[in-house]
Amino acid sequence: MLLSGWFAPAHAQQASSLAEQTVADEENLIFDVIEIPGLIDEIVADFIEDSIAAAEAGGSGGVVLQVNSPGHVVSDERLTEVAQAIVDSAVPVYAWVGPSGATAQGGAAQLVAATEELSVSVGSRFGNTGELIFPELLSDEFLFVSAALKDGTVDEDTVIEQGLAHRPSPTLLFFVLDLPGFASTVDNSGDEPVRVPDSQVRFSKLPLIDGWVHSLASPAMAYLLFLIGAALLIFEFYTAGVGIAGTIGAGCFVIGCYGFDVLPARGWAIALLVVAMFGYAIDVQVGVPRAWSWIATICLISGSLFLYDGMAISWITLLVGIIGVALSMISGMPSMIRTRFGTPTIGREWMVGMMAEAAEDIKKEGIVSVDGAPWRARVNRTTPISAGDQVRVVAIEGLYLEIEPETGGARDYREMRH
Repeated sequence: MLLSGWFAPAHAQQASSLAEQTVADEENLIFDVIEIPGLIDEIVADFIEDSIAAAEAGGSGGVVLQVNSPGHVVSDERLTEVAQAIVDSAVPVYAWVGPSGATAQGGAAQLVAATEELSVSVGSRFGNTGELIFPELLSDEFLFVSAALKDGTVDEDTVIEQGLAHRPSPTLLFFVLDLPGFASTVDNSGDEPVRVPDSQVRFSKLPLIDGWVHSLASPAMAYLLFLIGAALLIFEFYTAGVGIAGTIGAGCFVIGCYGFDVLPARGWAIALLVVAMFGYAIDVQVGVPRAWSWIATICLISGSLFLYDGMAISWITLLVGIIGVALSMISGMPSMIRTRFGTPTIGREWMVGMMAEAAEDIKKEGIVSVDGAPWRARVNRTTPISAGDQVRVVAIEGLYLEIEPETGGARDYREMRH
């Protein structure tokens, strides 16, 4: 996309000189703005290198990395390769941390420091670099203040005070207008002189498919997709079919696993999430929460809190994942599974008169097995039933089967309601 009509007020301190200035080369160059969103993974690393190569081949006047990244998940060696491509580029590479509220931290901050010039937008943060990965490729100005940026971030004003940036650049326009070789003229027809760009700006984003994969492999999305996928697969397993839920679940689960693979996910934390889903699956079968539900919930909380090494998931994401999965697996899924096989009162009359087996000791309510399928049941509290006893289904009330002992019942269960 070409942008050829930017207008902005001139800097106050430059107004007098801009009134007489015409900054233009004989040939107006095209400048490339490359958007760098999110963590720097292999997709983004390739995108930066490919964009620089394309700019070199196309005779670009310069490449501007528009950065909003909390760090990197590629290896230090791979990040060094990207930094080397920036330093060795035949066209100048610059960096602007923006728009407002953006951040450049960790390896992303170090990549920014490897460019020829950087600036930070209003409300954005720069720093928290950690240990330097490629100090030989970083600017002298950055190395001079790197100790202060190792564990903290600074705003746009502090970046200028520390000598990392030479001018304020609240917007991308202000930053690009003063880049070397960027052609512009001054319009003095109004009350104030206005810079009018003559050079064109070409914006580039991740290709569509790469952008989707990059977004889905973010820490929050990978975590939620993994849990959603596992829950849907369990649901489809107990409903004895391969339908929409199973297909969607498999897709979510695969994408979640891919995200864990590219992100710094702890193996033991992933194992806890797997144990949690397995534990919930056991109690989904019996239809009531038991010891496995408590074990699963503890594993789910522990695995979620310590899932990633060096990065945290927001509390909102954690609450959605933990509470959503726990409620759906303990309460919602057993009801949905029973509903899928029949309505509370229609389509199950065939069970009346059939024999069932008590899956546990039953005093009032419990679980019985009818043809191998678990059902909630109610029995006369004065006629307790032991696990393994044969019982007879005498009626259906809502989601419950009304049962009586095969032999020894003091009276007909249905008569007790009269």
